[in-house]
Amino acid sequence: MTVRKGKKLTISIQEHMAIDVCPGPIRPIRQISAYFPRLSPTSSVSEPLSPNPAGFPSALSTAGGTSMVGGGGLLSPMLAGATGGGGTLSLMGSVDTSVEIDSCDSDDSTSLGTLEFSLLYEKDTSSLHCTILKAKGLKPMDFNGLADPYVKLHLLPGACKANKLKTKTVRNSLNPVWNETLTYHGITEEDMYRKILRVSVCDEDKLTHNEFIGEVRIPLRRLKPDQPKHYNICLEHPPPLPSPTAMSTALRGISCYLREWENELQRNLEERGRLLLSLQFLPPPGEEDGEGGGAKEGARSGLCVGVQRCAHLAAMDVNGFSDPYVKTYLKPDLHKKSKHKTAVIKKTLNPEFNEEFFYEISLSELRNKTLEVTVWDYDLGRSNDFIGGVSLCCNSQGNALRHWMDCLNNKGKKVERWHTLTNELPRSTYHD
Repeated sequence: MTVRKGKKLTISIQEHMAIDVCPGPIRPIRQISAYFPRLSPTSSVSEPLSPNPAGFPSALSTAGGTSMVGGGGLLSPMLAGATGGGGTLSLMGSVDTSVEIDSCDSDDSTSLGTLEFSLLYEKDTSSLHCTILKAKGLKPMDFNGLADPYVKLHLLPGACKANKLKTKTVRNSLNPVWNETLTYHGITEEDMYRKILRVSVCDEDKLTHNEFIGEVRIPLRRLKPDQPKHYNICLEHPPPLPSPTAMSTALRGISCYLREWENELQRNLEERGRLLLSLQFLPPPGEEDGEGGGAKEGARSGLCVGVQRCAHLAAMDVNGFSDPYVKTYLKPDLHKKSKHKTAVIKKTLNPEFNEEFFYEISLSELRNKTLEVTVWDYDLGRSNDFIGGVSLCCNSQGNALRHWMDCLNNKGKKVERWHTLTNELPRSTYHD
């Protein structure tokens, strides 16, 4: 820059900025991780926990002097570029990885044992038989190095109390033998397609809560009707979250599960259990197959309704069970003369009744009638709770219509069928 004699020295803005921004020796830009240093695996806890800003130029110096890495000091990310190859970041990464691995639940690598059982689905009776045979090498759960194992069954999705089955408990054994068959009634083909059987092994403790050992889950769609299938597989349990970095994935999975659970809960609001019902129209003696209007005088013809059993009823009491009984009506019936009622079975969600009721009626009159079967929960001292019901008539739909027509078209033949209990019956039903 040339300045003439007698003129004042002036500097333009551009020149001023060019002069001010000249920093001198170029130094590495500090990373944010430098303000949060980690201790070296070889360093002691008593060493300083903050980086030394004044000392890192000496660490960057390659012409002799003491280096922080060589002195066993703090491992700062700033040294990664200066030390060339290995760098401190890779060492820190290996330390982090080892911490995550060591923090995993050690039970994951422990053998929980094996369980041997067999499954059989009988299509004609709509029943699922699970024969629990034995287990081997179960994980010890008690102080004596043994366990008191038993097996629980659950059908998922579904209410736990309504479909839980349980074997006896074998005391002080890691290799128990049960040879016990547990049966689910009222299992339809739709259930076999969408349900999963959860088989879990638990340790019974009388003084504290029972402890979970392991489980297996079998999709029922893998079973073929009337063909038994044998299983001998290792027990498993849900793995823990591997690290905090997996929380986002886990939360997404939990949200998807909650949505499916809410949809299933909404769908189960209408389903209140299952009812096994038998229908048989008894024609007058000597009458041939045809219309039943020409019944002989004094001959006893009518409809025989058999209430066999219920399965997976909705729990109506605070103890998680119900005290169910069944009522039947043949409507229209203004004076309630057609009312029949079974006995009350206490504290169960899978009652067995095996009771029959007879309605004396001709076939032509029966075609204009509606059979209403309702299930109630008995409560002493207050009104009984409605659990669910089903209506069978010529105007019904689906399974109820097929059952009713099979009864009318096959005189003298007993027809059994499972029905899904719903709360969609006419309002006249909601009283007791």
